Amino acid sequence: MSSPSIQRKLLQSALTTHGAFLSEEQFVKWFYEKSNNCSYLVKQIPFSELNDWFFDKATGNLVHSSGRFFTIHGISVKTNYPKVLSWEQPIISQPEIGILGIITKSFNGILHFLMQAKMEPGNVNLVQLSPTLQATKSNYSQVHKGKLPLYFEFFEDRPKGKIIVDQLQSEQGARYLNKRNRNMILLVEDDVEVHEDFCWLTLGQLKQLLRYDNLVNMDSRTVLSGIQYVEWAHRSDMYYDEGMSSIELFDRQLEGFQRELYLSLMKRDNALHQFEDIISWFTHVKSNCEIQVKSIPLNKVHQWHKNEYEIYHESHHYFSVIAVAVNANNREVPSWTQPLLKHFSYGIVGFLVATINGVLHFLVEARMCPGYRDFIEMGPTVSCSEAEYRMQSKIAPPFTEYFYNADEETIRFSATLSEEGGRFYHFQNKYMVVAIDSPDRLKVPNNYIWMTYGQLLDFIKHTNYINVEARSLISCLSFL
Repeated sequence: MSSPSIQRKLLQSALTTHGAFLSEEQFVKWFYEKSNNCSYLVKQIPFSELNDWFFDKATGNLVHSSGRFFTIHGISVKTNYPKVLSWEQPIISQPEIGILGIITKSFNGILHFLMQAKMEPGNVNLVQLSPTLQATKSNYSQVHKGKLPLYFEFFEDRPKGKIIVDQLQSEQGARYLNKRNRNMILLVEDDVEVHEDFCWLTLGQLKQLLRYDNLVNMDSRTVLSGIQYVEWAHRSDMYYDEGMSSIELFDRQLEGFQRELYLSLMKRDNALHQFEDIISWFTHVKSNCEIQVKSIPLNKVHQWHKNEYEIYHESHHYFSVIAVAVNANNREVPSWTQPLLKHFSYGIVGFLVATINGVLHFLVEARMCPGYRDFIEMGPTVSCSEAEYRMQSKIAPPFTEYFYNADEETIRFSATLSEEGGRFYHFQNKYMVVAIDSPDRLKVPNNYIWMTYGQLLDFIKHTNYINVEARSLISCLSFL
């Protein structure tokens, strides 16, 4: 738990859009120069050209010769939640815990965050803004026989700095089996060498950059979502005046949606449901969910087929497994081959928001995915892959139409953002926040609940509550 003084500094950084080093325009120029001046090549190859990867003769599982990194095998799923369903699919098994870490340091009294322009083979634009350290255990154990990731020494064993965020958080539960990463933010006082492809940015600058399509990567988003701006026990009247039509905060006027968001952080007593009620709702949903997930050989997965170049579902929807060859002159290893999960079209990830009891609330789903350790985590109102196909086929999840057909005046946030480019090829979601006027008229199923922004941040502090899609979208919310 960070102290009130640190939280105040985080809030001040979140409201600062002019950093000590780069303006937004200078950063954009720097970023695209980094992207264009490096030599990158990613091309799809047949499975037979994979180096150090092979299909196990008995199971058909796609494995690495070291026994590390990850494995692609099959799972069989049976559940009664949210309705009776059964299916089989490939899934990534990567039981080791990686580190996603950001170093922060004060310059001119404002916290800045050390970020990296990093290439990942699955990114639609290759280079995106990543955390200071983004490494699997196989990477920092140097199984690839390459260089040790830069800044790893700050995060290994006993971290070298004051811990601001330190959480174990899940990854995409529909694509990974029990995958977690350690999300960390460290505050340091000593000088930090800024290596090539790294730069310092304020939190406010990062919030602005999250409005750009495919610029800030998923790993950065999940780490930033863990930032706490205030603890309920430390709330002070100095933060806001309820009687003001706008809020004055660090010489900045908060109005409109930004004001609503801030009050949703601060006014916990106005929440529709108290913390204990949400815990009880979530426990009840999980207690009544029956789900069986069984690992099966990849070559026994029903309705999935393999050819020279891909493993695919016979409907040609969902995703496929492909192989790529990669050349990148500024990575720990300059060239390699690997499998990726390829996605065919964009998805929609969105929160519906509405004013209830005078405070902004978010509609949260208790979402089931076979890869979650507890099978159910709290997610956005909608997480819909293959959104266009599902809408046209009338099989989209509840409330998807509010985002697919959203009027411009109801949209509070919208950006197309990539998912993890180290495992997924061109997997993008349109992240949205859409406001509705009459929440009392909305028929809300029992596996959904209204929560304030402050309550969402409270749950993010804990493991296995808020899923990665929700965290990614929450990180995009800004008081600017």
